[in-house]
Amino acid sequence: MSKRIAGPEIERMIQLLAKLPGLGPRSARRAALHLIRKKEQLLAPLAAAFAEAAEKVRVCSICGNVDTSDPCLVCTDPRRDASMIIVVEDVADLWALERAGAMNARFHVLGGTLSPLDGIGPDDLNVKQLVDRMAAGGVKEIVLAVNATVEGQTTAHYLTDQLSGFEVRITRLAHGVPVGGELDYLDEGTLAAALKSRTVF
Repeated sequence: MSKRIAGPEIERMIQLLAKLPGLGPRSARRAALHLIRKKEQLLAPLAAAFAEAAEKVRVCSICGNVDTSDPCLVCTDPRRDASMIIVVEDVADLWALERAGAMNARFHVLGGTLSPLDGIGPDDLNVKQLVDRMAAGGVKEIVLAVNATVEGQTTAHYLTDQLSGFEVRITRLAHGVPVGGELDYLDEGTLAAALKSRTVF
């Protein structure tokens, strides 16, 4: 049995930090020590920011994004093209596409992918909300920006079936060779997808 080397408050902080993605127990201890050493500059402002976020953060009732307002800033931005909706698996994907800045469209966050083995069915995702948005009219294109996994592709096929009754163009992200990628370093699945998704040069 390991000896306790810190008070329960510090132990709790380490345990909570260890639950974050990419942080194990050892990294959590290092992060906790760093925060404690920089108590005034880091720990106190971080605790205040977390408390404020816990109080104010909301899930957007339209698209599923997280923000401090509902509807979120993405949904209320009048400069965005309301005729195009990019469907993503989770908020991290929405943020990644926003960082890329390639399209000025609206979004819809599914909240995951279909995965019968994990007990995740259509009712566990924000599919009905997407269908409701389509029924409201004005949408001309749906971009399925889901991951190129078995679950992602299963979800894409399911969504295509659910949206088949609407007059809307359904597209998906291209799969294949990344910008700057060398063919010799790519796996067979990526190369096969690149060949199938080839375009006129």
